[in-house]
Amino acid sequence: MTSEELLQKVRKIEIKTRGLSRNIFAGEYHSQFKGRGMAFSEVREYQPGDDVRSIDWNVTARLNKPYIKVFEEERELTVMLLVDVSGSRHFGTVSQFKRDTMAEVAATLAFSTIQNNDKVGVLFFSDKIEKFIPAKKGKGHVLHIIRELLSFEPTSTGTDVAQALEYFSNAQKRRCACFVISDLITTPAQVRNMEKPLMIAANRHDVHVIQIYDQRDAYMPDLGLVQFRDAETGQTTWIDTSVTAVRSAYEQEWRERQNALSDLFIKTGTNSVSLRTDEDYVKALMKLFKQ
Repeated sequence: MTSEELLQKVRKIEIKTRGLSRNIFAGEYHSQFKGRGMAFSEVREYQPGDDVRSIDWNVTARLNKPYIKVFEEERELTVMLLVDVSGSRHFGTVSQFKRDTMAEVAATLAFSTIQNNDKVGVLFFSDKIEKFIPAKKGKGHVLHIIRELLSFEPTSTGTDVAQALEYFSNAQKRRCACFVISDLITTPAQVRNMEKPLMIAANRHDVHVIQIYDQRDAYMPDLGLVQFRDAETGQTTWIDTSVTAVRSAYEQEWRERQNALSDLFIKTGTNSVSLRTDEDYVKALMKLFKQ
């Protein structure tokens, strides 16, 4: 991709996602991720109309007048995007590649963040930590993130979500909102390995998982004898897709992985949503915010 093509694509994504974040997600973002932390400010005398649940009974008893506790909303929030840059993102059979949908979703979240004057950062991961962009404010910072989302080339092709979560928990000490954006193409062992780091991250932060997948990840069509290449290992193999048992086994593996992930998210108290590359991700993000 040339510099001119990259700039055009950045501009296109900016126009689309900035409008979405301003017109659709701003209110949902503010209501869900603002006011989570309240800092004590002062005690003042009770006034008609104040919430009686805020009465400070110790001060009230000492001064023989009703006093209430006043809290201030901790306005500044940090949002961290953990973006999967493994080889499997370079796959798409309908409208666009998974990497393009990932970029649009991440950009929408980033613009929603800065429109509320919050900070946003990104962690790119494969089966290792590829790049960490510290959280900052401002449109220029978000455009830098979008350029990286579109042009970044990882040094590895595998996937290790557990390692990314461990790095995030160690790097981000202050409570924040975290969005893991991945196709979650993992083995049963990798799903099990995610439990401990996800539990730790979810206890410290507001963790939300956004799975982005292609319809062919879940369903294999009858195309006869086809050569397949694993985007993460590079291995190739011939598969006769006309065999019903082969297609059934492929779909069964997908269902088992999805069930294992669903159980994991329930166990760790993690919000999650799955969306296909040919579906409207606006509805998926609205659903996630309302969880």
